[in-house]
Amino acid sequence: MAKGADAMDISLKLDKLKELCKDCTDSICRQKEILVVSHVDADGLTAAAIICAALDRHNIDYKPLFFRQLDENALEEVADQGADLVIFTDLGSGMIQEILERNLQAIVADHHKPKACPAQPLAHINPHLVGADGANQLSGSGSAFLLARALASSPGANDDLAALAVVGAVGDLQDMASGQLIGLNRYILDIGSRAGAVHFSRDIKLFGKQTRPVYKMLEYSQDPYLPGLSGKEDACIAFLKEVGISLGGEKWRRWIDLSQEEKASLVTAIVQKGLRNGISNIRLERLIGEVYILLKEREGTELRDASEYSTLLNATARYGHAGVGLEVCLGDRDKAFNEAHTLLGQHRQNLVAGLKLVSKRGITPLNSIQYFDAGDAILDTIIGIVAGMSFQMADRSRPILAFAQNVEGDLKVSARGTQDLVRSGLDLAHALSLSAQAVGGVGGGHNVAAGATIPLQAKQEFLEKMDRIVAEQLSCKNNIK
Repeated sequence: MAKGADAMDISLKLDKLKELCKDCTDSICRQKEILVVSHVDADGLTAAAIICAALDRHNIDYKPLFFRQLDENALEEVADQGADLVIFTDLGSGMIQEILERNLQAIVADHHKPKACPAQPLAHINPHLVGADGANQLSGSGSAFLLARALASSPGANDDLAALAVVGAVGDLQDMASGQLIGLNRYILDIGSRAGAVHFSRDIKLFGKQTRPVYKMLEYSQDPYLPGLSGKEDACIAFLKEVGISLGGEKWRRWIDLSQEEKASLVTAIVQKGLRNGISNIRLERLIGEVYILLKEREGTELRDASEYSTLLNATARYGHAGVGLEVCLGDRDKAFNEAHTLLGQHRQNLVAGLKLVSKRGITPLNSIQYFDAGDAILDTIIGIVAGMSFQMADRSRPILAFAQNVEGDLKVSARGTQDLVRSGLDLAHALSLSAQAVGGVGGGHNVAAGATIPLQAKQEFLEKMDRIVAEQLSCKNNIK
């Protein structure tokens, strides 16, 4: 929990956001039909689901609509729907002026850096507007939750939706820098905890605690990278046997099947193995952190763990099945969940294939950045995930850019950095926005992860501008030091 001045600062920011939310509740309740427009990732899906659930509880009709990015063509499609009100979630802050120019009756609940705009829509709910960081203090689903909470028919009626906001924040990697959710995200987490919807505790941060055999959890770990274990199945099995961890009989044991003593022994052995391999940065604060359990979901399923839940959602929306992910968020544990599970298997295969492609083609270093071009071999909707995973074979002292050709024939650019780089001055959202705009494209996002769309022929000019801007960002911070 935040204390002292930090708690007061969070409270002031929260009060400002609550006022923004309160201002638009009457307008929402007066509408006959609402269009909910959101982004195709875990944060966007959970943000949309939170609003849709809140509207359901008010018996207000709505239609969901999802986009990979909000641009002029997307806004044209939104305008053609003729809805009484449009609620944008997890996108919209970069297109405020364009929304106004189309005379859309709109509410924007987002967390990306907003572009300067002389006027505002009906309501613009964004942490950056109150001095908070949208990269780690409030997600798009968090902004949507604050709006949904203001819409509650009675105090606490929508507090259970905080669990989805936690999933969205974790899916947006907002817990990575500090090892836990902070700022306004923390406030939402506490609400979810009091509502009995989510539980948080310190545990190992490796992915797959609910569903993967322990040896697979070790094998697939990339953040942190486990020397001698990551990517090596046989080594992981031998390591567990050496530590004295039983693998299981007919059914492989998962992390949740281990006793507390076994878990402690394994964590100690992992740290010691890292030190023996000369890797000093496998510290407990990277390996151990806060994890989030959804108490109303069945143990042993992807939906029980916020991180696994978010990956399941990414496997739906990023492949054109956002409706499936939305239905899962809204409670379908039959048809939609089974379909999402199938899509998750395909998603994992695509990520493995993407990493193999990067390994084969290689990563090209420039002065301050590095990049790879997947062409049309990796879907533009998952190129950002592959970029982040590619740090296992890349130079962690430079941000990595990934290019993929989208269905419109443009270049989708996804950029990923590290928290160490952000602390050194990196701001990918600013760098991509400036570089993309200079070549006739659009870009934005967060300091540690951002994206852009640029003309196909502008790649080289874009790279040169990015390389120069990132160099200036990093040198400026270093000079201050």
